[in-house]
Amino acid sequence: MATMLDRARAIEDEIIRLRREIHRFPELAFQEVRTAQLVADTLREIGGFQVRTGVGKTGVVAEIGRGDGPVIGIRADMDALPIIEHTGLPFGSQQPGNMHACGHDSHTAMLLGVAHLLKHEFATGELRGSVRLLFQPAEEAADAEGLSGAPRMIDDGALDGVDNVIALHVASTMPAGMIGLRAGASSAAVDSFRAWITGSGGHGAYPHEGSDPLWMLIPVMSALHAIVARKIDPLQPAVVSLGVVRGGTVSNVIPAEVYLEGTLRSFDPQVRERLIGEVERALAVARHFGGDYRLSIERGYPAGHNDATVVGWMEGVIGDLVGSDAIDRSRAGMGAEDFSYMTQRAPGAMFNLGAALGDGVVRAHHTPIFDIDERTFAVGTAVLAETARRYLTGELR
Repeated sequence: MATMLDRARAIEDEIIRLRREIHRFPELAFQEVRTAQLVADTLREIGGFQVRTGVGKTGVVAEIGRGDGPVIGIRADMDALPIIEHTGLPFGSQQPGNMHACGHDSHTAMLLGVAHLLKHEFATGELRGSVRLLFQPAEEAADAEGLSGAPRMIDDGALDGVDNVIALHVASTMPAGMIGLRAGASSAAVDSFRAWITGSGGHGAYPHEGSDPLWMLIPVMSALHAIVARKIDPLQPAVVSLGVVRGGTVSNVIPAEVYLEGTLRSFDPQVRERLIGEVERALAVARHFGGDYRLSIERGYPAGHNDATVVGWMEGVIGDLVGSDAIDRSRAGMGAEDFSYMTQRAPGAMFNLGAALGDGVVRAHHTPIFDIDERTFAVGTAVLAETARRYLTGELR
């Protein structure tokens, strides 16, 4: 009897075709109009799904099954990034300045592959309950109100009645054939800060007559970079990184202000709050040198959590389809994912699908040369579909 992986491989060319079509026309957060239309049209062609568009602004929700059992959600994100592509691929971006540089095109294509596979499973009549496919906009960015795609979809009822939720993310630097999966922390909480160190400024020839925020920047930066090393428990992961430092316009004018932007990453809620407080204390150093500061904190995604029970289900599926040796249980990295909002609403888990091309070139996420091995798509599709199938046959509960 053909396994779910065998069946996924039989439609792999179609999954790749869909990925390449989406890749050609990347759309930024909450602008995924063409992509959403492609998703909705494909689902209607497959048949059997109730399709709802405009969910969370530009998202698509599709459900198949019966209302007399459990509901499992499967999520894929659809948005691209404002990056100029330099891959040289024949299906490269046709939208100048935009690029699928994080694999969301492949996530969407694989979830459409799941739709193909599950349509067949429901036709057999053995499944009890429903599968809800969640094609999410805006994982990479928030709207003017500070909300990304996951909370927007939740607000529109996308997770109402969902008992468990699962997802995957391709990993361009993980060897193809490996699957990263662990219980507990799966992604970091992320907060960002904007700060202004202020002084009086003045003439560059007479620095003693004013207060210089560029000079104050040195002890402030030292204090910021000491937060993790000296203020956070060494056994608790944390990151404080500066991404923007801007001040001054000409060589002979001391500016009145220096602008900073940075990111904070953590897993533990108490560490998250401690980081914010310590950033404020670091900026307050400017006052000891005759200056002042302003600080704005933007709360981002919460830390992601993989439910141990759901991880156990997936481990069993992966072991049966490709072997347990393929599972990498290394600890989570400090990247952030708004799938964390969904696992706050329903127990769930996300796995990383190794998709490195294996030629020694590092094609990191969020870079102009990002690329992945499309031959891994069948595995990702099969794991998601088989987990849902077993869930609705009662094998996993």
